[in-house]
Amino acid sequence: MQINNLKRKHPNKKSTQVGRGGKRGKTSGRGTKGQKARAGRKIRPEFRDFIKKLPKMRGRGKNMFKSFKIKPLVVNLEVLEKHFSDGEKVSPQELARKKVLSGGKDSKFSVKILGEGTITKKLSVVNCAVSVSAKEKIEAAGGTVSL
Repeated sequence: MQINNLKRKHPNKKSTQVGRGGKRGKTSGRGTKGQKARAGRKIRPEFRDFIKKLPKMRGRGKNMFKSFKIKPLVVNLEVLEKHFSDGEKVSPQELARKKVLSGGKDSKFSVKILGEGTITKKLSVVNCAVSVSAKEKIEAAGGTVSL
């Protein structure tokens, strides 16, 4: 028998582990009392206070699906019949000059002509979006449509 083969008759007893936690008695390392000692402690982030003080963009909530695209100003054929004479050119600039359009204050705005009403005058429409029914009525009256 050699010394490295020797074994103890009664080995040391290990304490059995119990699932009650341990090594962290009473305050569990949280200090004493106050918000930080409580369960589910949630401290409001300081950065949130800065965010809350910023002004909101009114009218654009998180569920707002309104497009940012600028929609064209609408003009009906009956309006063109009233404000333009035979053989005139219809363009966004002409419509603004004759004060047919309300709005469109900036120089870049688009116009769409719709087919409401009738037209008898020969007009040439330039740089305006035109509905199918309006195009048919303009061409039937002898006018032209071009973009």
